Amino acid sequence: MSGALTTAAIVALSALMAWRPLVPRRSAPFTLQHALGWWINEVPFLGACWLAAGTLGALSHPEPGVWWWVVLAVTVAAVLLLARLAVRARSARPALAAALQDVYGPRARPRRTRLPWWRTLVPFVARRPDVRRVRNRRYGPARLGNRLDLYVSRRTGQSGGPAPVLVYFHAAFSSKMLGSQPLIHRLAAHGWVCVSAGRRQLGVDHRAQLADVRAALDWVRENVAAYGGDPGRMIAVGGSAGANLAVTATMTDGGVAGLVGLYGYYGDFGDPGAASPHRAIHRDAPPTLLIHGALDTLVPAREARAFADRLRRTSAQPVVHAELPGAHHSFDVFPSIRSRAVDDAIVRFADLTVTGDPAPRPPGPAS
Repeated sequence: MSGALTTAAIVALSALMAWRPLVPRRSAPFTLQHALGWWINEVPFLGACWLAAGTLGALSHPEPGVWWWVVLAVTVAAVLLLARLAVRARSARPALAAALQDVYGPRARPRRTRLPWWRTLVPFVARRPDVRRVRNRRYGPARLGNRLDLYVSRRTGQSGGPAPVLVYFHAAFSSKMLGSQPLIHRLAAHGWVCVSAGRRQLGVDHRAQLADVRAALDWVRENVAAYGGDPGRMIAVGGSAGANLAVTATMTDGGVAGLVGLYGYYGDFGDPGAASPHRAIHRDAPPTLLIHGALDTLVPAREARAFADRLRRTSAQPVVHAELPGAHHSFDVFPSIRSRAVDDAIVRFADLTVTGDPAPRPPGPAS
């Protein structure tokens, strides 16, 4: 009975932290509420599976005394919280559609695509059989840090010509194998050339990481044509610290047709003399889509909102800022209801800024 109570209590606490987290006053690299709540906020089904595995045996055999009732009560509370998390995730789609339409008009409404049911059962797997991964292409001198992976369709002639290109930069303490993998595989299956770039992290400062991002973008521009990509139709995407680096590099150096920041940190990493997104803002910044969680437990939403407002006042290009109700940090890691809506919005933004498609495309194969 103690094991069942422990499981129910952990799941209930995690779900509660996801439902009503303590949002920090300023950005932080780690918070307890992020560690406990972010994953279950995106994939509450996993929490339900864990809960069932840990409590079903005990609850199916009622015992005299108060503890069985305590386990039942905590389990019911956890189930209700998990259900509310799942329902709340559906609010991301209308928020994204409203943000895009506010800038681009009614034509910008994203095409709704369904998340295959089996993705909720295996959310750690984003790979597709129709996508080929080209591993560990070196773009700089660092033996391990300066490597990137390319993702291309196995179906020849998929794009009908040089393909649009997406370059993704991951969050801090992460790797090129994590972050927006569902989006990367989805676009690659539909004919894009997608790149996920690693960078040096341990023992280097922000300036060195920014140099790596710039070097990765230069490598893509010079080499992506060999993989079927069009360097003139490139979109840069970054998550968290990766958004900071992608925004800074592309706004100062140019060379991209569109820019997407996901749950981005837009501060200066404690080095006021270094380049930062706020200092990189200028009139000729590329069209930009910024997506942030209203309940982000690492980077408060107001910081992203302030950056978006400043960019909107300065840039001559469209700036879309979407704040997702109930979303935390790292909402692009797992295939989920929320991440699927985010991916649909990014695809529509790419249609409007990179591919030149004025109308939503019909959904492709399930992914």
